[in-house]
Amino acid sequence: MTYAVTVDTKIPSGAPEMDELHRVGAGALLEEGFSAVEALEGPDGVEVEIDDTFVGVYPGGALLKVFVDAPTLEAAEQAVRSLSEEVLEHSELLADWTVERCEVELNTDLAKESLHLDGPPSDVASRRTQLTEPASPKPVDAARAAAETKAAEARMRGLAAQLRSFGPGMFGVVGEEDEDYDSEITDSAVSLEDAELASGALVWATDVLLDELFQDAFALVEEETNVAECDQPLWLLDDLPPRYALQYDARFARRFLVTAIALTTRFTEGSFHQLSCVAEELALRLLLTTAEVTLETFGLLGDGVSAALEGFGDLVYEDMDHEWLYDDSKDGIDESSVGEYLGVAPMDLASWFKPFNDDRYVHPYAADEPGGERSEGTAS
Repeated sequence: MTYAVTVDTKIPSGAPEMDELHRVGAGALLEEGFSAVEALEGPDGVEVEIDDTFVGVYPGGALLKVFVDAPTLEAAEQAVRSLSEEVLEHSELLADWTVERCEVELNTDLAKESLHLDGPPSDVASRRTQLTEPASPKPVDAARAAAETKAAEARMRGLAAQLRSFGPGMFGVVGEEDEDYDSEITDSAVSLEDAELASGALVWATDVLLDELFQDAFALVEEETNVAECDQPLWLLDDLPPRYALQYDARFARRFLVTAIALTTRFTEGSFHQLSCVAEELALRLLLTTAEVTLETFGLLGDGVSAALEGFGDLVYEDMDHEWLYDDSKDGIDESSVGEYLGVAPMDLASWFKPFNDDRYVHPYAADEPGGERSEGTAS
């Protein structure tokens, strides 16, 4: 069975964050180390084959997705952890890095079902057992659940500062208007604490969003199919407007992933000004949903935080026309006289990656080539 193992590696504690040049070098070393191995030995001598590896380097370390064929989930995790530690150890520049996490993440649908269970346990093995055997849930340890919630909240608040493009006013905090936006903030129940938690949840959700899009892209590549006909469970791409599901193939998945990366990069590096295209609008929709699910998972989605996320979406979106893509009765409205009167941008799939105007940024990989679509040979 194919498993997608997430490996989170970190630079040494106290070391300065990597600049762009160092990140490129670290990524090359990691890719070289993993590409040199086609199979490895898991526990009890079982063979684990490596199908593919994605490497994403950030200033504090690297996040890897390692797709392996293994007889069991435990074999996949143990074999990949062993390989990851070996790759780091044998590279002089990465020898001091540590493997902070190495696990197969749960299917999204099962994770959402877990929200209806009382107090999901914090360790991965117990959580899997609880999800796969819902008929006999384990007793709830209230103190442990409270500690898990407290730890998650602290981590999210610690991440909030990374959402550099937005101040508290963008989340509806009264009297805290973001200098980059000329927006009127009306009375709100959102506090600075609510805004901070919502901001941190968006950063946390960015990791989840990109992880799951990576896995969806791999699934479509592996099956050489599209979202509508894919036999494997998908994480996010099947949450896009269903009218185009037959056209969400591997090339589309890669373009959408790059679009999501470009968007969230602008969010976190402080360069965001406006959404650039329909694909970015839909990527933000998925990001907001992921943030809400994450908060709810830990029991942190209070009214104030919910209002903060809603206010953020209201201010970042210039309009909500993209929601019509989920309503078949509105199909073609962008080409109608009503759509022209309302100023609705083109919303057919061919227009998703085209910038709304010349001032908007769309990543070159995702953007159409002048005069037509990207050549399939350029995507790998």
